[in-house]
Parts: sequence; structure tokens; C-alpha cells
Amino acid sequence: MMRVLSRTRRQGFTSLDARATIRQVIHDNFNDPDTPFTNDQVLEVMIRDGYVDSSVTVDDLAEDFEGLCRSGLARDIAQNFTTIWLKLFDMVEPAECATCGVVHLGRQEDRVCPLCSGDL
Repeated sequence: MMRVLSRTRRQGFTSLDARATIRQVIHDNFNDPDTPFTNDQVLEVMIRDGYVDSSVTVDDLAEDFEGLCRSGLARDIAQNFTTIWLKLFDMVEPAECATCGVVHLGRQEDRVCPLCSGDL
């Protein structure tokens, strides 16, 4: 299980860990293309389940959430200051990467690992 450390211990807070964890949380908790969810809700699950320290904010993960939209996994349907409402284009499913292990991709995303960019 990956752990993203608090922002005060920046050396342990990697973008790869955050991206993988966000995708896993979406798969496990918000995997419905018809139901919107927010970046705040995803972060709450990450804190509750111990993936990130409670000092981490949505601002710390803003680039990672924006990456979900650039990748084609989700679309930004509304925004209010730091809260972003997202909607999936399609269901998220696990895929096996030879380098990274299990990763989570939307069915419409290219079959490329979102962490190492290797073919799946």
C-alpha cells in the first residue's frame, strides 16, 4: 500500500504516489460515470484511509487532479475556488503494468501506464 507523506516531509510526497493513489481511490469509491464527485471527497478518503497526512490539502494535489482531466479519465464539470467537481468518462478498471504493478485506467484511456508511460 502506498503512503503519501505530509507536505512537511516533501521528500516522501511523490507525484507518482499521489497519482496512483488518487486513481485507486476513484476506482474504489467513485467508479460511476453518472455520479459527480469532488477533489475534496477524494482527499477525504485518502486522509481517512491513511494514504496522506491530514495536513495535505487539495492545493497540494491540484496538479494531480488536473492530470486526470488531461489524461481523459475525468472531466472538470464545475469549480469553486479549490473544489473541483469531476465526472468520469467511463468506468475505471485495474490494469497490469510490468513495471508498476496494478494501475487504474478509464476504459477510454490509452493503454499506457499513467505512472511510467509503459505499454499495458
